[in-house]
Amino acid sequence: MARTDERFRDAYNVLLKELGRAAVGDELPSELAMAERLDVSRTIVRSALARLDQEGIIRWSGREKVLIRKPVEADRLHTESHSVSPEEMERQFLEWILRFDIAPGTTLNVTDLARRLGVAPHALQEFLASLTRLGLVRRGAKGGWELLGFTSDYAIELSDFRLILELNAVDCVLASDGNHPIWDRLDQLEAAHHDLAANMDERFHDFSLLDELFHSALWSVGNNRFVAEFQKVISLVFHYHYQWDKSDELQRNAAAVQEHLGLISALKDRDKPRAIAATQDHIRTAKQTLLSSFRRHDLP
Repeated sequence: MARTDERFRDAYNVLLKELGRAAVGDELPSELAMAERLDVSRTIVRSALARLDQEGIIRWSGREKVLIRKPVEADRLHTESHSVSPEEMERQFLEWILRFDIAPGTTLNVTDLARRLGVAPHALQEFLASLTRLGLVRRGAKGGWELLGFTSDYAIELSDFRLILELNAVDCVLASDGNHPIWDRLDQLEAAHHDLAANMDERFHDFSLLDELFHSALWSVGNNRFVAEFQKVISLVFHYHYQWDKSDELQRNAAAVQEHLGLISALKDRDKPRAIAATQDHIRTAKQTLLSSFRRHDLP
């Protein structure tokens, strides 16, 4: 499938999805607004409008574009399958930011980034839109997306809220019975931490992913959908901004591995006071590291 045709099909299917949420009689936005939102050319938008008009989904006359029937599944166009799951796309996005030191204020080109991540542009658009609710990205004035920076107040508030979530996760883990999958998972994570600690000089960059796996495992016990949403912002801030400062990354990651191991040990012993203390110490260290990074880079 040619690239232009694939982009047309992706854009057309996204428009169908949006029209499915609209009411018959609603007017469509301008061609320019649709082109910016879909991150495609106005030529592709016009082609999509022409097909919608041809299929009797809209009535298009000059600047007037009105929905006259709701789309159905049969209206969708076949597109090449994209094997990357939403979870994998999110992981790759965070990894891309971390590995390549993407600076705050960077314009994110959806077309190029979707190709880099191996996902459909409309899927990436939806993912970026989900991050706007958390104040992490915003739509650019001329289309596209911009990665936002973070203030120290934002970091402090997030750190304090993270501690609440982490302590709740500890409670959930300790309250689970011995047959819960978390206990086998903690054994696996403990082994992975020991392996990383033994090879820290060569593999210290790998801590970011292990950190995410560790905290995700703890939070998963509570099975709370709102916690899952906040994992996105916590991953971006703590895995990106404090590792943005590379001056002592190896030492920081080595210390964090030992903090994780201390918490795992307390959990496996079902020692709640020790687990709470280990959690408080770990989040306090992460908060101090984050704020130190802000000061070194003269962020507000």
